[in-house]
Amino acid sequence: MTIRAAVIIPAAGFGTRMNLDRPKQFLLLAGIPVLVRAIRPFLAESRVRRIVVAAPAERLAETRALLDGCGLDESRVQVVAGGRRRQDSVRAGLDALGEDIDVVLVHDGARPLVSAELIGRCLQAAIDHGAAIAAVPVKDTLKRGDEQSQVSATIDRRHLWQAQTPQAARRELLEKAYAVNGDRDVTDESSLLEQAGIPVTLVAGAEENLKITRVEDLDVAQRLLTGGGAAALRIGHGYDAHRFTENRPLILGGVEIPHSHGLAGHSDADVLTHALCDALLGALGRGDIGRHFPDSDGRYAGISSLVLLRRVMEMVVEDGFVVGNADITVVCQRPRLTPHVPAMGEALAAACRVDSAVINIKATTTEGMGFTGRMEGIACHAVVLLQQQRD
Repeated sequence: MTIRAAVIIPAAGFGTRMNLDRPKQFLLLAGIPVLVRAIRPFLAESRVRRIVVAAPAERLAETRALLDGCGLDESRVQVVAGGRRRQDSVRAGLDALGEDIDVVLVHDGARPLVSAELIGRCLQAAIDHGAAIAAVPVKDTLKRGDEQSQVSATIDRRHLWQAQTPQAARRELLEKAYAVNGDRDVTDESSLLEQAGIPVTLVAGAEENLKITRVEDLDVAQRLLTGGGAAALRIGHGYDAHRFTENRPLILGGVEIPHSHGLAGHSDADVLTHALCDALLGALGRGDIGRHFPDSDGRYAGISSLVLLRRVMEMVVEDGFVVGNADITVVCQRPRLTPHVPAMGEALAAACRVDSAVINIKATTTEGMGFTGRMEGIACHAVVLLQQQRD
């Protein structure tokens, strides 16, 4: 029997305990939003057909743009309006699923380090037993306190577990639990199922599957991503220049810019993207763009430089790195680039698999001096910082 699973990501909370100006799931962790890190491992599970993110109602467009910018397209990841409570957000996600879904997993949008292995075990436990929850045994001694903050009792921890996510259930069981519960407050899906008399199987979770609730949790997650020590960092610089030519579109950062001239080159001559590619390759110690995509190779004639950038990013990932940030300076007298900077940033961020906030693009002139000042061409500098990832 083919199992069709879906994932609901409740991400409508604001994280008021962190005292920030945006939801915690939008924060960057090693250059990638927490929410995106929480979603990506589920895309590797072949039985997962759909992911529904329940986002704050007032931030639907922002959430969709965030996911698009990190390469999570709408064919697999849908965004819906969440509710006031976690159970309301999960209900909204459940309502958005097609009737063909057999098993539903629920995962916190603020748990960015979930592993594919844990996802698979929770899903299989739900298939085998009906419902399951990832959890870790309580290790510390537990104390009950009174109103005066005095210890009133020591709790036996031998059968106590700390709940995590994913939490998974056959769809019909989750639907039944909602019907039985009515509108009573529950803290998670396991509580909902328990109140309906549905057994829930414990699946051994992982200590690193932490939930981001405080600012210091981001630091812990960062250390886990880098193997527990100081992050291995790589810096690269790239430079490229192309002369203007007639009868070609001007492409910069993957965006066509209205102008009388384009740039000469074997590919689409996107000088900005070429400089970024060179910076990335330099940080990896892998030479330059000419070594990997020579102009003597007909396969690259007229090719979009974003395609080349995506291939360079495959090398970055292969070597165990992620883009921490990129700072790019375009040098040209004309045309004026400022209106196009946001679109260029989004295109480059999508290719680099990061949030657009990680890509900084500036444009400057040389006040009429040199070949750029004489409007003979465009030059570009790029500097990138790569951060090492855990396996």
